[in-house]
Amino acid sequence: MAKSNPKIVVQETEISFINKEIGEYISLTDIAKYRNPLEPFSIINNWMRSRSTIEFLGLWEKLNNTTFKPLEFERFKSEAGSNYFVLSPQRWIQSTNATGISSKSGRYGGTFAHTDIAFEFASWISSEFKLYLITEFKRLKQDENYRLNLEWNLQRTISKINYRIHTDSIKENLIPQEITKNQASFVYANEADLLNVALFGITAKGWRETNLDQKGNIRDFATLEQLVVLSNMEGINALLIQQGLSHSDRLIQLNRVAITQMKSLIESNAIKRLK
Repeated sequence: MAKSNPKIVVQETEISFINKEIGEYISLTDIAKYRNPLEPFSIINNWMRSRSTIEFLGLWEKLNNTTFKPLEFERFKSEAGSNYFVLSPQRWIQSTNATGISSKSGRYGGTFAHTDIAFEFASWISSEFKLYLITEFKRLKQDENYRLNLEWNLQRTISKINYRIHTDSIKENLIPQEITKNQASFVYANEADLLNVALFGITAKGWRETNLDQKGNIRDFATLEQLVVLSNMEGINALLIQQGLSHSDRLIQLNRVAITQMKSLIESNAIKRLK
């Protein structure tokens, strides 16, 4: 079963969108249904017959697509507006190597366009509809940013809890009873840097020396994936300490854990949705 795209509702019309590497793409098919629910593709094709539309699409591609074919674009522009001129999204994509619009046939297909283009199409449909679309889309992005920040703060909290477990294990297994506070803090910092090197490839001091213009520490600038892995590594290191593994052996083990888990998280669809 195909996975449905996230949607927003604009004037009682459901509008779906997808995320691509170069930005969000909004369904032109759904926008067109606001005018013609039965034949949305005819609305899109009529929009693409206009010379002003072709000029706008061509300019967008020139600004954002290095593989765009300008000669084919010029041919379409010269023919646009004539009685015989017909242009579909698929023909535009195939002829010019356009990336601003994507179109797929079939039950779960449809035509999507970058937000720049989708808002232009919505304006052609209805200025009122375009304003409502922009408002709802902004609200959606604000909600996503709030959830992302909440998730990031949650991971920071979990990391701090695991750090306490980590330091307790160090205290119980690596620090002798008769030791000064300064010596104890050195051991804690040494173990923290063990995790830093395993995950980030650099010590906290090394990071500060190469980022003199930044406030905070290396972990304050960690990505969501790195915070998740760091949280896991603190628990694993506590276990390795209890097992009596040496500092160098633990570094090797933790580095392998970091590599494996980062690869898994980067490829995770759940993490991609949070972004």
